[in-house]
Amino acid sequence: MAPPVRVRRLTEQEGQKLQQIVRRGSTSSVRFRRAMMLLASAGGSTVPVIARLVQADEDTVRDVIHRFNEIGLACRNPQWAGGRPRLLNSDDEDFVIQTATTRPTMLGKPFTRWSVRKLVDHLRRNIARPVRIGREALRCLLARRGITFQRTKTWKESPDPAFDAKLERIEYAINERPDRTFAFDEFGPLRIRPTAGSCWAERGSPDRLPATYRRTHGITYFHGCYSVGDDKLWGINRRRKGIDHTWSALRSIRAARPDGAPIYVILDNLSAHLNWKIRRWATKNKVELCFTPTYASWAHPIEAHFGPLRQFTLANSNHANHTVQTRALDAYLRWRNQNARHPDVLAAQRRERARVRSERGLRWGGRPLPAAA
Repeated sequence: MAPPVRVRRLTEQEGQKLQQIVRRGSTSSVRFRRAMMLLASAGGSTVPVIARLVQADEDTVRDVIHRFNEIGLACRNPQWAGGRPRLLNSDDEDFVIQTATTRPTMLGKPFTRWSVRKLVDHLRRNIARPVRIGREALRCLLARRGITFQRTKTWKESPDPAFDAKLERIEYAINERPDRTFAFDEFGPLRIRPTAGSCWAERGSPDRLPATYRRTHGITYFHGCYSVGDDKLWGINRRRKGIDHTWSALRSIRAARPDGAPIYVILDNLSAHLNWKIRRWATKNKVELCFTPTYASWAHPIEAHFGPLRQFTLANSNHANHTVQTRALDAYLRWRNQNARHPDVLAAQRRERARVRSERGLRWGGRPLPAAA
């Protein structure tokens, strides 16, 4: 039997980039959906579940995953190209790209970045290797090679000494014990204000939301739990983050598997998750806490499912108060759990219920139920 199609282990930069795209949803719909596919696959979701999550064909999901495993994040940008033959050879193009990505100060120029005009002038006047190229041709070359004008950003890598060990434990729980693995996280703060989004409307007549300047409703935080095995998401709004709310969520997760066998809960490194009382309770109740590495919340399986929750309940909304906002979140969660689950998941649940009934000696139609295979 062939192994399931799944993305390779993400690097820190890849995970952070995908999480940023899914959280903000500010890029094109193609990049957003492809990022959601990759992040969901990294979180342990199978191809059928991902296809239902993004409303795409399963073959499309497989193609994106295979393409990512080959070329990385460049798979987010499908390219279609054509036009007249190039006038510069490959070596000249490589030299232009190398010059464009080198700081001008390294080449003796008194400025910190290139403009198209300055770069063209420098290439023409270069004594060692002059390259004659027009401004428009330079723009096309840079775009074709993936060189764009971007803002300088900071970056960080995880300093966690147990980075690989934590990722391996999370992968073990997701791949080997999916029916006993859960993910818990919070997002917020959630404010009562009109939130920009997008929707279908007539051209030139977008849906408009009123502006507000006086906000007196305070904030809340959504505490969400995700069951990896049966693809179920649930949660509750709280006025704050805290140890007591984390403890309550863990108890609800433990109650979801009341058989007393060990379960796995994936969390990030929020201080409310690291309390010694919670750790002692988890040890006593056979709950293994699998913490994501520092600065690597992209490895959290629930992140891919928080994206649609934000996009379809908070974006393009104008809730009257926190009660209305909470009801909207609850309504979406009910709809999601009833409609966004693959038939294989439901079949597995039916087999599990049949096995439990058989073990308890219950009968259906006068005959004992057969144990699940």
